[in-house]
Amino acid sequence: MTETFLGMPATAPPGVGHLRGDEPFPAAARRALGDAQLRRNVGHATSTIRAKSAAVIGEVPDWPQLRAAARAIKTDTMARLPELLQQLEAAVGRAGGTVHWAADAVEANRIVTDLVRGVGADRVMKVKSMATQEIGLNEALEAAGIEPVETDLAELIVQLGDDRPSHILVPAIHRNRAEIREIFLRTMPGVDPALTDEPAALAAAARRHLRETFLSTRVAVSGANFAVAETGTLAVVESEGNGRMCLTLPETLITVMGIEKVVPIWRDLEVFLQLLPRASTGERMNPYTSMWTGVTPGDGPQAFHLVLLDNGRSAVLADPVGREALHCIRCSACLNVCPVYERTGGHAYGSVYPGPIGAVLSPQLTGVADNASLPYASSLCGACYDACPVMIDIPSILVHLRGQAPHPRGEAAAMAAAAYTMDHPALYAAAQRGAKLSRLAGPRGRGLPPPLSGWTASRDLPEPPPQTFRQWWADR
Repeated sequence: MTETFLGMPATAPPGVGHLRGDEPFPAAARRALGDAQLRRNVGHATSTIRAKSAAVIGEVPDWPQLRAAARAIKTDTMARLPELLQQLEAAVGRAGGTVHWAADAVEANRIVTDLVRGVGADRVMKVKSMATQEIGLNEALEAAGIEPVETDLAELIVQLGDDRPSHILVPAIHRNRAEIREIFLRTMPGVDPALTDEPAALAAAARRHLRETFLSTRVAVSGANFAVAETGTLAVVESEGNGRMCLTLPETLITVMGIEKVVPIWRDLEVFLQLLPRASTGERMNPYTSMWTGVTPGDGPQAFHLVLLDNGRSAVLADPVGREALHCIRCSACLNVCPVYERTGGHAYGSVYPGPIGAVLSPQLTGVADNASLPYASSLCGACYDACPVMIDIPSILVHLRGQAPHPRGEAAAMAAAAYTMDHPALYAAAQRGAKLSRLAGPRGRGLPPPLSGWTASRDLPEPPPQTFRQWWADR
């Protein structure tokens, strides 16, 4: 075991990983809105998941109590995170595993690459993992001459299509069956040219493609949905069984896990394993829930390494308001109800974490200035808060982060003038009387000249009432 520490509240380093986009959200979203096929694909998928999820959640009489319990567990965990991580490290060590601490993406990639090289392997198979996408592990392995093979079907589609994930749970949600068939025919060795776009046929083709990988690859890399500090147990939940193959067949297993995924005791899993499948896939329980504790001689991987990843999480933890984003269990329920995500898809967010949770998590991991447009990628309708199984108040965090985002000098000056006016009753009354002049700007303010037109390009200027409240009050 290495010396335990939490990193200083530093943000994720630029130039590595997938937390920053190449352009602001408005520009990327405008392009996505013009892709009719993308909107149909995402709209159909999210509406289907919403309906399934609502049906199985309706079966649980104590759903509000489960949400409240999960929120309480996560709040307690964040308050005691250093202590719990030390407990987890000690428990994993006692069970025969090795714990590594990675302050950022660069260090995590180096640790994993060195571990793979150390056993002489030139290929790894991977369980679906948001953390490894976040740090750009695949790119780091390829640069070191190591081939990463994604085994989750959706991640495999993304990898073969030289694409990027667009959803936390369903990375290829932006692709339809015909597009997936084309990708398989173009990139998958030995695929039958007569392959159809039926889901069963596509799944069978992927299964044949992966079979050799499962049986011949000596190293696997996984993420983790939960880690139990009390016992040192790691848990991965999935729907296909590919994760189970990766977690049991190789000689060496390397797990990369964000430090926020720890829970204090084994019994806490009782709460989350009821919430997660219903909120994410609309299932009563996950088809595959794999748990392992260190190393068991003669059974499963004989070397286990746990890489605990900070990469900006300590910076999030340092914010009393924003730290609630670390409660996220990556269920994607907020994406499936978000009207913005449904119309733009995930790529517009520029981060591996799209949707409402990405709009509050990514800016904190990178520093708000590096993702200043994401807190505005929301209508603040509150649907995400209603859907979140751990009750993260995403709308409040969005407003909090908007206050930290850099603003144009003109906008800042206008807001300062408005604040000064509202603080002086005589000026405020005069401004109210002058507000009637806004009718000259035309319907919804569309006639305002630059630079004022920049404000009304995405906002409607309210129609002033015929009579102000002050006038109404004075008349009575």
